[in-house]
Amino acid sequence: MTEPLLTVENLEVTYPGRTGVTRAVRNVSFTLGRERLGIVGESGSGKSTLGRALLGLVPRPSIVGARKMSYAGTNLLACTEREWQNLRGRRLSMVMQDPKYSLNPVKTVGNQIAETCFLHLRTSRKDAERRTLDMLQAVQIRDPEVVYQLYPHQLSGGMGQRVMIAMMLIAEPDLLIADEPTSALDVTVQNEVLRILDDLVRERGMGLIFISHNLTVVSSFCDRVLIMYGGRVVEECLAQDLQQAKHPYTRGLVAATPSLDVRRDELATVMRDPEWLQ
Repeated sequence: MTEPLLTVENLEVTYPGRTGVTRAVRNVSFTLGRERLGIVGESGSGKSTLGRALLGLVPRPSIVGARKMSYAGTNLLACTEREWQNLRGRRLSMVMQDPKYSLNPVKTVGNQIAETCFLHLRTSRKDAERRTLDMLQAVQIRDPEVVYQLYPHQLSGGMGQRVMIAMMLIAEPDLLIADEPTSALDVTVQNEVLRILDDLVRERGMGLIFISHNLTVVSSFCDRVLIMYGGRVVEECLAQDLQQAKHPYTRGLVAATPSLDVRRDELATVMRDPEWLQ
């Protein structure tokens, strides 16, 4: 049996504060192969914090602990900053949710994407520019030569998000964490980006963690799904079986999904039970 690409056992992320400790992620365990793993849950459920913890990006004074957190045999809990720098971007990448806070405002888009080639792929400047233009075109950006010279503030929200996706994919990582990567894109471009991600998983054997609020996209795009509530994973199921989920919270999320085929007089309400946090 093939060894998992990523193994996480009892992951905890806590934030100390004046009134006590906030447990943002609670005893989360899962494995990831070369597949598409969806993580869903409402805002504040711990999805993004989980993704950042896997890349060592949770800021101090937070505390990240786990019984085990390994990537391809590497103990991520014991990584030094230099080792993290070698892993991030080349082996592990993350598409952040809001490009406005992730792109460097004083560098052009092209230079920022090409920098990944210089640092991780050791390419020439000419080859880095060619790869950058190809990737910009792959994420459905018109006139990539023009966009190459633009600064982040000159991009629309959707275009900035596509630039972030291009930046994270250009080094062809083994594991990609995508935090709401299509939330600001129209349906046509969203489908194209999902196709690109799907090709990477199928052709290169990449592992993908897809964080999203969109249950419809997750159920049709991912292989497995983790449902998070209050920092915990309350249920895990095959994406194709999401409609038959057993946990009340998951069923509530599915019931609240908008549908053009079903007329509703009242919106569904997601009920919560304090025992789910125990």
